[in-house]
Amino acid sequence: MAKTRTRGLRRTYSRVVSGASGRVLVVDDNKVIRQLIKVNLELEGFEVVTANDGAECLDIVHDVCPDLITLDVVMPRLDGFAAAARLRADPRTRHLPLAIVSACTQYEVEAGIEAGVDAFLAKPFEPAELVRVVHRLIERKDRRERKGAPAGRGRG
Repeated sequence: MAKTRTRGLRRTYSRVVSGASGRVLVVDDNKVIRQLIKVNLELEGFEVVTANDGAECLDIVHDVCPDLITLDVVMPRLDGFAAAARLRADPRTRHLPLAIVSACTQYEVEAGIEAGVDAFLAKPFEPAELVRVVHRLIERKDRRERKGAPAGRGRG
């Protein structure tokens, strides 16, 4: 029997963090994982916005203007690979750093690379590793923007 949702999807936004290190859009259908990622990044000074799946990510990405997006792979409506491919196809989001946070099987890594993902973090993950990956990708994006080159599409 398939799981059914009894409540509608809600957009969830974090508090605004003054002096934030950057804004991260966290996309995962698991509320506990979203909250875990959100709390760990906020503790490091990031502003965090969350989305329940890839479709919601695409709905809000232009309003949120994140510096980086983390994506789960298996999600309802639109999975992480399809969301990554659509983000890469859109000139406004083409250069955003994308990190997959999932089981990271060989198939997921290969499909993620094909979709233009920049980094992979295997679940279960260490919070410190999550923070390192996010910092590294945002710093790389910032360096490229200062040099006038687009961010994203690197492997990290």
